[in-house]
Amino acid sequence: MFTGIIEEVGTVKEVRRNGNNSFIRIHADKILSDVHLGDSIAVNGVCLTVTAFDGKIFQADVMNETLNRSSLGTLRTGSPVNLERAMSAGGRFGGHIVSGHIDGTGNIINIKNDGIAVWYTIKADAGIMRYIVEKGSVAIDGISLTVAKMSRESFSVSVIPHTSGKTILSSKKSGDIVNLENDIIGKYVEKLMNPVKSDSVIDMAFLAERGFL
Repeated sequence: MFTGIIEEVGTVKEVRRNGNNSFIRIHADKILSDVHLGDSIAVNGVCLTVTAFDGKIFQADVMNETLNRSSLGTLRTGSPVNLERAMSAGGRFGGHIVSGHIDGTGNIINIKNDGIAVWYTIKADAGIMRYIVEKGSVAIDGISLTVAKMSRESFSVSVIPHTSGKTILSSKKSGDIVNLENDIIGKYVEKLMNPVKSDSVIDMAFLAERGFL
């Protein structure tokens, strides 16, 4: 589990796609101070497992499905990436619950300066927008942010200079693809309110007809 508080910006050293054997190698400093094989690291919001590390570079295997369904497939040598280690049990919960399992991608359609802040407007499909709530949380490329405005097909976040400077948001431009993860709480609530229907014919009407109610 992650919190959406980016620890550092790393640099992609290599992305190799070779059939089913795909991996990514990333240069980092801070997050590798206590790295171990099998550790989880969120790369632009996508939870990846460390399979090798050497000095200041770690490697993670990446399924083709992940490359195709996230913005990781657009990464090239030299690309900057947001990095966050899995949350430690005794750490501060500075953002919100982020699983590292993205729900899809969106497109930046507008970037606007507003004093010290910068507004980013993201267009997303209906599957993403159904869980977007004004003043609620959303992870954009792994960054925990608050939804400031929303419409039927897009939402906007207002980003402070600290966040822009410590993440890859400052390098983004209109048209760029970003990874999106909705607040998991909303998805659980929906699931509980709309349980999957079974093939059973036993319901309230069935019981009433047979004198059980």
